Amino acid sequence: MLSGVLSVLQQPYHEDESMDWPTLRHEVDFVFKNGAHGIVAAMVTEVLRLTDSERDDLATRLVEFAAGRGPVVMSVGAESAFQAVRHARAAEKAGAHALMAIPPTNTRASASEVITYYERILDATSLPMVVQDASGYVGAPLPIAAQADLFLRHPDRVMFKPEAQPLGQNLSLLRAATGGKALIFEGSGGIGLLDAHQRGIAGTMPGAEIVWAIRAEWDALEAGDLSRATALQGLIAPLVSLQHGLDGFLAIEKMLLHHQRVFPNRCVRGPVGFALDAGTENEAVRLFNALCELCQHTFQFSLIP
Repeated sequence: MLSGVLSVLQQPYHEDESMDWPTLRHEVDFVFKNGAHGIVAAMVTEVLRLTDSERDDLATRLVEFAAGRGPVVMSVGAESAFQAVRHARAAEKAGAHALMAIPPTNTRASASEVITYYERILDATSLPMVVQDASGYVGAPLPIAAQADLFLRHPDRVMFKPEAQPLGQNLSLLRAATGGKALIFEGSGGIGLLDAHQRGIAGTMPGAEIVWAIRAEWDALEAGDLSRATALQGLIAPLVSLQHGLDGFLAIEKMLLHHQRVFPNRCVRGPVGFALDAGTENEAVRLFNALCELCQHTFQFSLIP
């Protein structure tokens, strides 16, 4: 059973863009030390920019690095069911605890075609799977009715991470369509956590860079302390809102991991569609520092000139 704060890792690279495995181990230690209940490799892990062998190696190493401290969820989404099945089998062989998959992003397939894609992934392994509607930044929304139908056929294996707008309303519609039985995860980087928790979620899948703040908000929500949760959300939401699209998430999250001495650099595999300017970085740093103060975290740092 997946629940709580499942941290989506950013993939670190050496300066030549090769995989930096020692830093990834450090990142895994960082998120578990700072409150993560489990770890996830997904879109901000740049899985779509990795080779097949790198994705296989990533799954194996994450299971090794987690060392039983929490579940490992591997994203296996691809442009074809054949590719996704290949990734799913590799993840299961590596020892992952669950799969996650976005629909194909380059094909405007019908809902029935997308459901068949998910059925093929489920048939290929025995692992549970999170259906990720990542249409907030890639692909097209998957109809609520189609998602619910898939759940009703596999109630013990299918979970959801809805990201289509409007987030809150779609989450409630999905809960209603599954009779309140499906496990649903907030997937907006934490920007909608306060609202989503009140609508009934099993957990959240934010990035790694402020996992300590997300865990603090999660604990406040679980304890019914809406005042504390609202104060945290008031800083988390504007910080996450600066991250436009996948490359926006990568740029700001890697910048903050670098400043917390988790990453030695900010390398992202290109081409990229977003670059930080001084104004955006300064605002991110200002909000981050305020969040550090609220959480009594130790990694405040200075604005750039």
